[in-house]
Amino acid sequence: MAGQCVSLGPKDLGPLTEDSLSIQDLEQLLNTGSPSCHHTDEVWPNLFLGDHVAAHSRFDLWKMGINHILNAAHGTLYCQESHDFYGTTIEYCGVPAHDLPSFDISLYFYSSAEFIHKALTTPGGKIFVHCAFGISRSSSLVLAYLMIYHHFSLVKAIQTVKEHRWIFPNRGFLKQLRNLDLQLRKNTNK
Repeated sequence: MAGQCVSLGPKDLGPLTEDSLSIQDLEQLLNTGSPSCHHTDEVWPNLFLGDHVAAHSRFDLWKMGINHILNAAHGTLYCQESHDFYGTTIEYCGVPAHDLPSFDISLYFYSSAEFIHKALTTPGGKIFVHCAFGISRSSSLVLAYLMIYHHFSLVKAIQTVKEHRWIFPNRGFLKQLRNLDLQLRKNTNK
């Protein structure tokens, strides 16, 4: 994958490689396509991405068959649910992330990816990953999962999720995801 050319849209950018993508290039990629954004969107088989409105609707989650929840905004104003809120039928994991470029969400990339992977490899497993709006924190953790467990480049992970939902991780999270991408590809090329 290293050195693979990526088409971002406008012709004035010229050819870029995944190694040379800037944060602005990634933001431009994120801005392409249709801005589909519902309360929940299935972005990968049995992996749903969404917002706090959907997270608070236990009945809708039950109808969808959700049995795992990863809250990427645990303890914040709109996302204060916990194990007790969902009861015994849903396995819950909370990540106390703040949607600030200075927040180090990379501390949660591997543990969140592992939680998502365990949910999806559980027979009948369906997981809902959310934050306040389902755009920045939660999408960053879903992108990290696709990169870690499915060996996607950051660009391929973004393109995969964007086929189903509009996402826009903040600049700090994009930098951390780009660093993860470089680290994973470096380890693969050893």
